[in-house]
Amino acid sequence: MRVVIARFPFDLTKDGVIASMKGIKPEPITAGSVLIGRRHYPLKQVGAVVTRQDRRDFSAGEVSRAMTRLGFTCRDDVEVPAPARTPLEEASAALGTSESFGASESFGTSESSLPQTP
Repeated sequence: MRVVIARFPFDLTKDGVIASMKGIKPEPITAGSVLIGRRHYPLKQVGAVVTRQDRRDFSAGEVSRAMTRLGFTCRDDVEVPAPARTPLEEASAALGTSESFGASESFGTSESSLPQTP
């Protein structure tokens, strides 16, 4: 099937794309992805492999449209896991925040116990 990526026409087939991606390890997915075989590949990685062009020359949307026309499943959403809390954040959560205490209470003094200056 003829598809246009980065203003250049390419004659791609589903089997040809599968053969091109065989043996290539998927990179981490930070944007859209395409399911080829049992693996999810980043759209830009697939576009670079099948067109042999620099990734800056085409958009992920162009590759997504082409792969969808060839019958592949493309996903635009990215499931990014929530960042793990740091040990400091874990301890703060376990102990509660110090915002509920006044600064004078945390040092064991209050304004009334301080000597008054004339």
